Amino acid sequence: MTSRTPRDSRLRLVSPRRQPLAAPTPRPVAARRPAPRPPEGTPPPAELARAARRDLAAAVRVARWADTRIGPGNNMAARDGKGTLSDATALRAAEELGLTVDQVRADWDTARLAGLVEVHGASARPGWRLRAWDRDDTAVLRGWVALFDAWSLVHPAPEEVGPAAVAEVVEAMPQLLSFLQLMADRVAATQLLDLLDQRVTELRTERCEIPYGPQPEPTPPQDTPLRPLLDWSLRGLAAVGALTYDDGHATLTPLGSWAVWVKLEQICVAAQSPAGNIEVSAEDMLRGCARLRPKAARDEYRAWLAARDIGTAVTDLLDAARGEDALLRGLAFEALRVVGAPAEPEVRRAADDPHLRPYVLLWLAEYEGADPEDVHTVLSREEATWLWVDTAAAVADHGEAPLLVRHLEAAVQPTVPALIEEVRAVGHPRTVQVLVALAAAHPDPALAKAVRRAAFQVHTGGA
Repeated sequence: MTSRTPRDSRLRLVSPRRQPLAAPTPRPVAARRPAPRPPEGTPPPAELARAARRDLAAAVRVARWADTRIGPGNNMAARDGKGTLSDATALRAAEELGLTVDQVRADWDTARLAGLVEVHGASARPGWRLRAWDRDDTAVLRGWVALFDAWSLVHPAPEEVGPAAVAEVVEAMPQLLSFLQLMADRVAATQLLDLLDQRVTELRTERCEIPYGPQPEPTPPQDTPLRPLLDWSLRGLAAVGALTYDDGHATLTPLGSWAVWVKLEQICVAAQSPAGNIEVSAEDMLRGCARLRPKAARDEYRAWLAARDIGTAVTDLLDAARGEDALLRGLAFEALRVVGAPAEPEVRRAADDPHLRPYVLLWLAEYEGADPEDVHTVLSREEATWLWVDTAAAVADHGEAPLLVRHLEAAVQPTVPALIEEVRAVGHPRTVQVLVALAAAHPDPALAKAVRRAAFQVHTGGA
């Protein structure tokens, strides 16, 4: 016989790291794959970071001036959506820093491209890299690589050249940079010009499409001379510190050689995607990783991230986490753990979203160095209960019944009645479905009946 009153079944308290799905796994200190080594002769990261700090000193100076002189709530950017300095702010900075307005604007643009300043709508504010500039060599090198990627924006192309020709040269430059790294010495511009001509011809051939049906006689395209565009490219790369260009010869700097190696390594990582999810959306990629083991999933996250701009990738992962699938929420934050520091500003802003807040707090606690054994203490009782329901929803949708029953052990409440009471109070949108699934899965008839009754009461709005 069974009692009509719920049993005061004691729940065994366990460490959060034993939670079936919700528990955050510690960020891997290092991948099992042997760390690739840069080319012989590449300076150590600390020396590369010193060089990057020298190259970006002027941009850092302007960004710090804006940080200290312009208080919160004051708009330092023009309302163009691009983070351009307003005229009044540029003039004020020029007077206080002893620079011309053009120098201030140029340094400000460099700061934006390097991530020292972040643009949000019509306003701009100092970014996380500026905060970490003096203490974090990795942040400095990431900032310099971001500027290296944007070299064609630092040094504007000749106005008389069409945008299509400029785009072809920009697309061809990685091959020239790889050649410079391979040579590891001064290379004549005439030799680079021949290589550029070959690469541009290849690009045009790859894009050539023959339309179906009769067509008018084509007019031969007017080829744009490539030498001025080569000079522009080399001067633009020299402007960001990637190479030196004088006497008709180009040579990669240590920073430039290291950056080319980084880009080649990213391509290799992307090519090693274990599950082939590189080209799909964040949501589809996460679904593809749902059945992978943790290490295989992390490899897939790294490959997917290597093929994308990191800012866009973080935004896409957070958008996927905001969906209705609770499993994707947990997986999205596992992918964000692989991203690390660059994701911190966007993750921190997501704390205002009640659906993401428990995940955000756990992510930030781990990011800030909390002991994985104690990371769960950053959550309030209500947040921990909300996370328990969200994880139970993921188990109910994608797991097996025994796993849902074992998930009871991860609850912070000491008894089933206490758990039911707080689950009902927390207001998770999947509460009814979770309680119904738990009642169907639990082998104890009395407990299952109590859980089912609680699901009915939540569904009908009863006390």
